[in-house]
Amino acid sequence: MSRTRIKTLEYFTAESPLSRPIADATHQIPAINFVVARVTLEDGTTGEGYLLAFHFNPGAIRGALADVRALAVGREVSDTKAFNAECDKSFEYFGATGLLRWARGVVNLAMWDAWGRHLGQPVWRLLGTHARSVPVYGSGGWLSYSLDELVGEATGYVRRGFTAVKLKVGSPERARDLERIAKVREAVGPHVRIMIDANQGLDYPAALELALGARAHGIHWFEEPLVHTDFDGYAALRANAGIALAMGEREFDLVPLRELARRSAIDLWQPDILRLGGVEGWLESAALARAHHLPVLPHYYKEYDAALCCTIPDAYGVESFDWVDGLIDRPLRIEKGRAYPADTPGWGFSFRPQSLVELKV
Repeated sequence: MSRTRIKTLEYFTAESPLSRPIADATHQIPAINFVVARVTLEDGTTGEGYLLAFHFNPGAIRGALADVRALAVGREVSDTKAFNAECDKSFEYFGATGLLRWARGVVNLAMWDAWGRHLGQPVWRLLGTHARSVPVYGSGGWLSYSLDELVGEATGYVRRGFTAVKLKVGSPERARDLERIAKVREAVGPHVRIMIDANQGLDYPAALELALGARAHGIHWFEEPLVHTDFDGYAALRANAGIALAMGEREFDLVPLRELARRSAIDLWQPDILRLGGVEGWLESAALARAHHLPVLPHYYKEYDAALCCTIPDAYGVESFDWVDGLIDRPLRIEKGRAYPADTPGWGFSFRPQSLVELKV
């Protein structure tokens, strides 16, 4: 039997040591939880992938993970494209997107990690390199924060060398959103970029009102102001608001990107590597974005996104939360507003054993 076939696939859960209740414009989130997939090859090499699960749909997640495991065990670890295709074929009846795409994605990432470790190479080197670091911005600014917490987080990022920060908007009162933006701008000064994220929590009139008001504070871009399926709304808002728009994190395939690009409706594309099913889906979306002259600004997964952004010519940057740092052995290196993927094999990090709880599926 081949030494690089997948012998076992295990799943675990983990909770961030920074876990506490938070809220944005559309969700109340009680804790910061992850699901971790670990593949072990016949030669003993292991690889891991993780997804940000929060508290949503735990039963459905377990079912999806079980279905994906049946298609992964016994497969050559390097055969990620065939694995992706087999998953999509098998899941077509109930829909290959949604939770089944997430489950495929977390195993895909573990396969890439194991393959890189087997070869003794980081993933970014296997794919070819355009750069060795990418810009990074500090994310958070939750609506549940007090003004002091909001300003403290933003200034904390700046003290750590970040040159850009993002905060949540979408309060019931526009005045509160504008006050929060103004307080952050006053605290970080004129040279730090500020971005705002409504998490699809606004309708068109409210988004336009907020965008026009935010312009006075030099907002760099406005993320997910509207529900992600309102392509025409994004086109109208971009034409009338005078502010750059970013979206893409909710998408499971490339249809929304094509529709948005056709309408000249966004300025930045934000692929989510888990929703797109792993490395191949991420790279395909980046290529389509490039064809439409849209820079790539991925959603959340800095440990994967920094590595992949170094393999494309038009990466705009990556998003940084500290949530996973206390759970892994080698957090991503961030210095002076740039992220540096590890030189070690695979993705360059592993979850600490004491951080993991077995997830039976």
